[in-house]
Parts: sequence; C-alpha cells; structure tokens
Amino acid sequence: MRMLMPMQVLRRLAACLCFAAAFWASAAVAAEDTNVKSLGGLTAYLGVLPAELVKGPAPHSADKPMHGRIPKGPHEFHVVVALFDAATGARVPDAAVTANISGIGMAGTEKQLQPMRIADTTTYGSFFTLGRDLYAIKVSVNRAGTPPVTFNFRYDHRR
Repeated sequence: MRMLMPMQVLRRLAACLCFAAAFWASAAVAAEDTNVKSLGGLTAYLGVLPAELVKGPAPHSADKPMHGRIPKGPHEFHVVVALFDAATGARVPDAAVTANISGIGMAGTEKQLQPMRIADTTTYGSFFTLGRDLYAIKVSVNRAGTPPVTFNFRYDHRR
C-alpha cells in the first residue's frame, strides 16, 4: 500500500470538498432541484464546477492529472455525476457513464465520464468546455444486467 504524503492528503481532501460544494452550489442556483433525478431504479446527482478547483497534482508530482490532462482556459469545467441505487441509497461504483452536453441549437460534445475513487466513494466525471449558455446535459448509464438509463438535466450557465 502506497503512503500518501501530507500534500497529497490535502489535495484529495480539497477535491472531496470541491465535489461536495459543486453539488450544494448547483442546488442553490436552481429554483427547483434540477441537479437530482431518479429514473430506472437509480438516482443521479449532477455537479458542475470550475476546472481550476480540481486542476490536479503539481507539475513535479508523481501523481497523474485527473482524466489524463490538466485543463487550460477560462471556460473549462469539471462535470461530475454521483449515482445511487434509488431503493437502498447505496453508491453505484460499477457503471459505464457518458455525458452529452449541448448548448441551445448545438449538436453537443459527448464524453465518457471516468470513475473517480475519493474517500472510498465513486463518482464519475470529465472536463468540458462551457460558454455562457443554457445547456442540455444527457447522462447515459449502463450497468451489466440492467437496462440502460438516460437522465436529462438542464444547466443554466448564463450567470
């Protein structure tokens, strides 16, 4: 088992706090709780936060950057989805998750959301470039032995 250096522990703690803040902030911005959806036996929580909050390890670190790259630019955001079994409330750690994010009248960008293990929980995420727009976010979840589920979120990024 690899020992974590104090700075690594602080970075991981900061990342956990950022993810939690993103979920709470998304709920506070919306008039209705549009960042939470339940469908097909699953509950999905959507979070969108500035990528600069989770840029990853320092250049001299042996740790790899989150999602294989360090985001650059002022319009980079980290889209995160936490999945739960709707009946039991248990986390869903074994899903293949994709997100398609499209602005009004646009085709959108689709990416595989990578599983992230933080503090013994699994969430799924990736970096996306978002301008000031109203977005449709389609999150598709595939799990072995169950029918696919697609959640449709609206995200207002015009503020």
